[in-house]
Amino acid sequence: MKSRPTVSVSIVTYNSAEDIASCLEAVLGQTYPIERIVVVDNRSSDGTMSVLERFRDRIQIIANKDNTGFAGGQNLGIGATGSDYVLVLNPDVMLEPDYVETIIGVMEANPDIGSATGMLVRMSAGDVIDSTGLVLNLTRRARDRGAGEPSERWQDQGEVFGVSGAAAVYSRRMIDDISINGEFFDSFFFAYKEDVDVAYRAKRLGWKAMYVPSARALHKRGWKEGGRRAIPLFVRRHSYQNQFFVWIKNETFTPQFALTLPVLLVLELLRLGYILVREPGLLACWLTIARAFPDMLRKRKEISRRAKRKARIW
Repeated sequence: MKSRPTVSVSIVTYNSAEDIASCLEAVLGQTYPIERIVVVDNRSSDGTMSVLERFRDRIQIIANKDNTGFAGGQNLGIGATGSDYVLVLNPDVMLEPDYVETIIGVMEANPDIGSATGMLVRMSAGDVIDSTGLVLNLTRRARDRGAGEPSERWQDQGEVFGVSGAAAVYSRRMIDDISINGEFFDSFFFAYKEDVDVAYRAKRLGWKAMYVPSARALHKRGWKEGGRRAIPLFVRRHSYQNQFFVWIKNETFTPQFALTLPVLLVLELLRLGYILVREPGLLACWLTIARAFPDMLRKRKEISRRAKRKARIW
């Protein structure tokens, strides 16, 4: 009899004392056996470590001396596992008991599925969607599909562009296949849009992403509900510059992109004008983008090389 595939959970905390206990209780209450729970703490100062100590006999704790961001922390967490699947989870997410079991069942039925997510609904309103996966709009920006809409509209299972890193299950085969320089998430992103980067890369290398509505989870993510002014400058900086990193590394010059490019350029110029007037604190991002540009080009070449090699094999 074939043994059940193994599953681990990787969580990155940073001042998550308010949420992490509920998150871990939900993980420990899963109907599917969890091989290992790894929590990487990015030098929290709010008592998160004290909360984690209460779970020490059931989890593995990695206490970073420095804040390595979501991407760097998750790379450490994923690297500490050896399971067939890894659930990458935010500490402000609470899973329903059958979340893992439901998703693994779908992924095991189709080996081309490298990532999957369930229905993420807002913790503040359980009938309102937080994310049903990632989708690209006409200007090649990813957004959480269905965000803000009634959950009853999103009951159909299906393929998506990618999955939100808030509660994403990744197969080990895909993790190994698309990692670059030993990194699954690009640590240069630090935080925000690293899941979009992974989605692009996985798509180019032939992997499917799946939305499974019968698996449900609650996501707090309060600052996203308060409009742009509620988003900290630190978040806006990384989100802004990381969008360019996503494009530099992954975007291909298809006929569709050629048609979109003029609109994209106009919108980015308008956005830059807005930043000059209303958010000058974001201008420092351009120095970071310029410094990272050569590295992003090298990664782009590596992704293209792998994509061409796979195309020859197929």
